[in-house]
Amino acid sequence: MILEMVRANGAVSLRELARVVQTSEVTVRRDVRALEAEGLLDRRHGGAVLPGGFTRESGFPQKSHLATAEKTAIADLAAGLVEEGEAIVVGAGTTTQELARRLARVPGLTVVTNSLLVAQALAHANRVEVVMTGGTLRGSNYALVGSGAEQSLQGLRVSKAFLSGSGLTAERGLSTSNMLSASVDRALVQAAAEVVVLADHTKLGTDTMFQTVPTDVITRLVTDDPPAHDDRAATELQALADQGVQIAVAGATGSPGGDHAPAARQRASLPGPRRGQLSGGGLRSAATLADQPAPGGERGRVADLRRR
Repeated sequence: MILEMVRANGAVSLRELARVVQTSEVTVRRDVRALEAEGLLDRRHGGAVLPGGFTRESGFPQKSHLATAEKTAIADLAAGLVEEGEAIVVGAGTTTQELARRLARVPGLTVVTNSLLVAQALAHANRVEVVMTGGTLRGSNYALVGSGAEQSLQGLRVSKAFLSGSGLTAERGLSTSNMLSASVDRALVQAAAEVVVLADHTKLGTDTMFQTVPTDVITRLVTDDPPAHDDRAATELQALADQGVQIAVAGATGSPGGDHAPAARQRASLPGPRRGQLSGGGLRSAATLADQPAPGGERGRVADLRRR
């Protein structure tokens, strides 16, 4: 069962394996070690991946059933970073889809996205304007990619970009397994004053083929609290914090977004994002926003969270 799940999904967390197999993480970890010894899979930061170093990309049906509780907690915390009246970009992914469902309650918001799933989650939000990029539909993740998507983002300026990916390391930053998706994500980053990465703990320390956001460009990481035994994920969080990334941990001890610092020392917060000036309702092309003024103003409602 464990090997079949890894083959189907490319990467699976120990927590998810234990839930599906209906046993303890200790038992799953022992079985994963045995399968690794046979060369059938690789252990990787609180989970298991296909052997061969770089993980392959899973399709949406598989991703939507992985780490669902963690994605929900991350989306809850990330939604607190968005303020009324802002203009933001939201990339494709199951975690960003969860975020979009919560953004439907933020009045005066403008969301630029290349994700059909993000747009669908916001389609009936009365006071949120959804702006779709152009591009070619990539069916595996319901995202618009290609030159059309990238060109429609030229000249755009918003306060924040919310992105997910297949892996995150302190050395390379955020990465994904598909070249076209990576190229569009880089264009989304270029449009934003601040970059927020949403990644659950199973992606920490995982490296995939195409870099999307270098570590020095990431402003904040919103993640979940790694299991106590996952020292490698904790080490990766420390390394990211050492490079100046602000860490927000969902579900940490104390409160849903409480003080739970991955860094041993205090770090100064980066300047808050600029508040958006675009609002309204409906669905438009990103190209029509290119000449709009950049959002202005300052805010910062979510504190920089550090591991004690």
